[in-house]
Amino acid sequence: MGITGSIIVYVMIWWIIFFSVLPIGIRSNKEVFQEKIEGMDPGAPKNPNIAKKFFITTLITTIIFSVIYYLVDIEFLNLRELLN
Repeated sequence: MGITGSIIVYVMIWWIIFFSVLPIGIRSNKEVFQEKIEGMDPGAPKNPNIAKKFFITTLITTIIFSVIYYLVDIEFLNLRELLN
Protein backbone atom coordinates (compact mmCIF):
# COMPACT_ATOMS: atom_id res chain seq x y z
CA MET A 1 0.00 0.00 0.00
CA GLY A 2 1.45 3.34 -1.03
CA ILE A 3 1.56 6.51 1.03
CA THR A 4 -1.44 8.07 -0.72
CA GLY A 5 -3.57 4.96 -0.30
CA SER A 6 -2.51 4.67 3.33
CA ILE A 7 -3.52 8.25 4.07
CA ILE A 8 -6.88 7.80 2.35
CA VAL A 9 -7.63 4.58 4.25
CA TYR A 10 -6.56 6.16 7.57
CA VAL A 11 -8.75 9.25 7.06
CA MET A 12 -11.76 7.16 6.05
CA ILE A 13 -11.40 4.93 9.11
CA TRP A 14 -10.85 8.01 11.32
CA TRP A 15 -14.10 9.66 10.22
CA ILE A 16 -16.13 6.47 10.62
CA ILE A 17 -14.78 5.95 14.15
CA PHE A 18 -15.20 9.67 14.99
CA PHE A 19 -18.90 9.65 14.09
CA SER A 20 -19.30 6.44 16.12
CA VAL A 21 -17.58 7.92 19.20
CA LEU A 22 -19.20 11.38 18.96
CA PRO A 23 -22.55 10.61 20.68
CA ILE A 24 -20.96 8.72 23.60
CA GLY A 25 -21.37 10.49 26.94
CA ILE A 26 -23.47 13.40 25.69
CA ARG A 27 -25.73 15.09 28.24
CA SER A 28 -28.27 17.68 27.24
CA ASN A 29 -28.58 21.20 28.65
CA LYS A 30 -32.29 20.59 29.09
CA GLU A 31 -32.06 19.40 32.69
CA VAL A 32 -29.33 21.88 33.69
CA PHE A 33 -31.20 25.15 33.03
CA GLN A 34 -34.70 25.60 34.37
CA GLU A 35 -35.24 28.96 32.65
CA LYS A 36 -34.89 29.48 28.93
CA ILE A 37 -31.65 31.16 27.85
CA GLU A 38 -31.83 33.16 24.63
CA GLY A 39 -29.87 31.59 21.77
CA MET A 40 -29.32 28.29 23.60
CA ASP A 41 -30.60 25.16 21.91
CA PRO A 42 -32.09 22.85 24.57
CA GLY A 43 -30.69 19.84 22.69
CA ALA A 44 -27.13 21.20 22.62
CA PRO A 45 -24.67 19.12 24.64
CA LYS A 46 -23.52 20.44 28.01
CA ASN A 47 -19.86 19.48 27.48
CA PRO A 48 -19.10 17.55 24.29
CA ASN A 49 -15.45 16.71 25.26
CA ILE A 50 -14.31 17.04 21.65
CA ALA A 51 -10.57 16.93 22.45
CA LYS A 52 -11.01 13.67 24.39
CA LYS A 53 -13.06 12.19 21.55
CA PHE A 54 -10.41 13.24 18.99
CA PHE A 55 -7.77 11.44 21.06
CA ILE A 56 -9.89 8.29 21.51
CA THR A 57 -10.75 8.28 17.79
CA THR A 58 -7.10 8.65 16.79
CA LEU A 59 -6.05 5.85 19.15
CA ILE A 60 -8.70 3.42 17.90
CA THR A 61 -8.02 4.35 14.26
CA THR A 62 -4.29 3.84 14.65
CA ILE A 63 -4.83 0.35 16.06
CA ILE A 64 -7.29 -0.64 13.32
CA PHE A 65 -5.12 0.88 10.57
CA SER A 66 -2.03 -0.93 11.90
CA VAL A 67 -3.83 -4.27 11.68
CA ILE A 68 -5.10 -3.53 8.16
CA TYR A 69 -1.67 -2.32 7.02
CA TYR A 70 0.00 -5.47 8.43
CA LEU A 71 -2.53 -7.73 6.69
CA VAL A 72 -1.98 -5.92 3.38
CA ASP A 73 1.80 -6.01 3.85
CA ILE A 74 1.89 -9.79 4.32
CA GLU A 75 -0.52 -10.04 1.35
CA PHE A 76 -3.33 -11.60 3.38
CA LEU A 77 -5.66 -8.85 2.13
CA ASN A 78 -4.94 -8.58 -1.56
CA LEU A 79 -7.89 -7.44 -3.65
CA ARG A 80 -5.96 -7.66 -6.90
CA GLU A 81 -5.56 -11.43 -6.49
CA LEU A 82 -9.21 -11.87 -5.53
CA LEU A 83 -10.42 -10.03 -8.64
CA ASN A 84 -8.34 -12.08 -11.11
